[in-house]
Amino acid sequence: MKEPPLITANTVLSILAVDYPIEKVACYVSDDGAAMLTFEALSETSEFARKWVPFCKRFSIEPRAPEWYFAQRVDYLKDKVDPAFIRERRAMKREYEEFKVRINGLVATAQKVPEDGWTMQDGTPWPGNNVRDHPGMIQVFLGHNGVHDVEGNELPRLVYVSREKRPGFDHHKKAGAMNSLVRVSAIITNAPYMLNVDCDHYINNSKALREAMCFMMDPTSGKKICYVQFPQRFDGIDRHDRYSNRNVVFFDINMKGLDGIQGPIYVGTGCVFRRQALYGYDAPMKKKPPGRTCNCLPKWCCCCCRSKKKNKKSKSNEKKKSKDASKQIHALENIEEGIEGIDNEKSALMPQIKFEKKFGQSSVFIASTLMEDGGVPKRASSASLLKEAIHVISCGYEDKTEWGKEIGWIYGSVTEDILTGFKMHCHGWRSVYCMPKRPAFKGSAPINLSDRLHQVLRWALGSVEILLSRHCPIWYGYGCGLKWLERFSYINSIVYPLTSIPLIAYCTLPAVCLLTGKFIVPEISNYASIIFMALFISIAATGILEMQWGHVGIHDWWRNEQFWVIGGASAHLFALFQGLLKVLAGVNTNFTVTSKAADDGEFSDLYLFKWTSLLIPPMTLLIINIIGVVVGISDAINNGYETWGPLFGRLFFALWVIVHLYPFLKGWLGETRQASHHHCCLVDTSSFCFNTSMGSHQPICVERWHCLRSLRVGLQLRLMT
Repeated sequence: MKEPPLITANTVLSILAVDYPIEKVACYVSDDGAAMLTFEALSETSEFARKWVPFCKRFSIEPRAPEWYFAQRVDYLKDKVDPAFIRERRAMKREYEEFKVRINGLVATAQKVPEDGWTMQDGTPWPGNNVRDHPGMIQVFLGHNGVHDVEGNELPRLVYVSREKRPGFDHHKKAGAMNSLVRVSAIITNAPYMLNVDCDHYINNSKALREAMCFMMDPTSGKKICYVQFPQRFDGIDRHDRYSNRNVVFFDINMKGLDGIQGPIYVGTGCVFRRQALYGYDAPMKKKPPGRTCNCLPKWCCCCCRSKKKNKKSKSNEKKKSKDASKQIHALENIEEGIEGIDNEKSALMPQIKFEKKFGQSSVFIASTLMEDGGVPKRASSASLLKEAIHVISCGYEDKTEWGKEIGWIYGSVTEDILTGFKMHCHGWRSVYCMPKRPAFKGSAPINLSDRLHQVLRWALGSVEILLSRHCPIWYGYGCGLKWLERFSYINSIVYPLTSIPLIAYCTLPAVCLLTGKFIVPEISNYASIIFMALFISIAATGILEMQWGHVGIHDWWRNEQFWVIGGASAHLFALFQGLLKVLAGVNTNFTVTSKAADDGEFSDLYLFKWTSLLIPPMTLLIINIIGVVVGISDAINNGYETWGPLFGRLFFALWVIVHLYPFLKGWLGETRQASHHHCCLVDTSSFCFNTSMGSHQPICVERWHCLRSLRVGLQLRLMT
């Protein structure tokens, strides 16, 4: 990723140009590091969107991220396309090249940070100069004050958000940033559906959101769906996929299988949520037809034994429900009345006090949670809404509330996505896996070995944290709406790091057998041999059926098997010990990565070698197995042909381990060549600039760099009528 601001800009542009009613779309960008570079890049992006969005809508462009659209090798002249389209496409490509020059200019300027920090045009210092100590900031770029595209049409709203950061507060990383984004979006637009996308993932299929809405708005089962998860697809991976970055076995087999139970797990990006499900509400119960208490008379008879009592109970339940509903409506009306005077004394209603303990002390946000179909209060002004939006992203807002415990993204693990989806399923919701023919989203993947292992380490560490927490699926959530098979799937998603210990033992024993001259498998009876062969054949048959069902090729399946051994022997093992130290002893350990020289080719990052401690276990296993093979063959040569027979059995297991570790061997020794140094541009996330006018913003200088991964993009969707 040479130009992260440009990647973020392409993500935003693909969202703004999505095939969905413009008035029902709002894009929120969460910048968690207070970088003026990000702010200025979004300002440039909003200007370019005025030209790009109508171009995409007029010619049905796919994909709607300009970087990847113009990278397509299509000969439009050969297909005899309309000459008017050719002219406009060439003009738009020139516009995009100029846009890239401006973004690259911002990146170049950001390398030289002034000693006193960045300042705005009016001379005041940029509020985000101190990344760890700055106020919350919000800036609305599009969708207000009559800003239209070049054809005079309305544009979706684009909002830049950065929550408040203060020393001494636990900000909960991505989960905390997402919860802040949920609250801000609820106050400004409050759409009933939300899409969360990482900044390095763009919308590849402009109709994907409509497909998600088909599930959400289904008249029979739509009300029970908490989210629609799309598979992750990636660009920039070579056809060999040496380190199984595409992860097709997980996305095309495992996730499809879960879709038949209670739904797939949430994987952190490319997911459309129902807002009410994020608020910790239980899924609606199915209305059961009134049953009979006995079989003495036909169903139509009303003189059944205890039918009168049941009718009385049902009437009392209906009265109770209507009474609760009227209370909720009454509370909503009182909350709306207090919106204009936010600083005034709040209503003394008991329901509102209960809501404040759950959602926090924001009457406007509480009112938004009661609107199942979305929308903002009619009498609310822009200034009051922005003031309240700044309030809900303050550091202390979540204190003594249920945010991160029962509401929103759940805290307590670096893999907050698994935990969040698990909590929703425990509330009785189900999820859906949507796999359109044209991939809905595409993104970037860490394709060199060291970065890939660190990614797997983070996932495995999060699983260990969940395993040792109160939210462990083994003992949490009984008596709720979680199905047993769904529970087993969640258990499987958190216990897999434990398999690293037997895996290392199995990879070590073949070398030990070759070095000691003893065989790994003792002599067994014919009956035991039959059982062993039956198990082996059943496992192979299951794998073949899964590949056929998921349309996964043998090459992808084999790459997945190879990297399971590589990751299991390194990242999973380190995650297990790191998780135990962190949870039981409170000790945090980090594994540093050192960049080495890279290749100059198209996939140069694939061959970039970075030294890290994670490489030690697989390197050790590989060396001892190679030594064992050499020693075994040498002994057979010295001892004569009679020793070759027993040697073949020992060699088979050792060579099987080496074949699984072959991608590691190739990445370690085969492709580490000298080349030019490749820099990764990292954007320092910044807070939003608060403007009571809800629109006017000043061109601002550029700020320092930080981590691209800290940027998150949220898309708000309104119900289509």
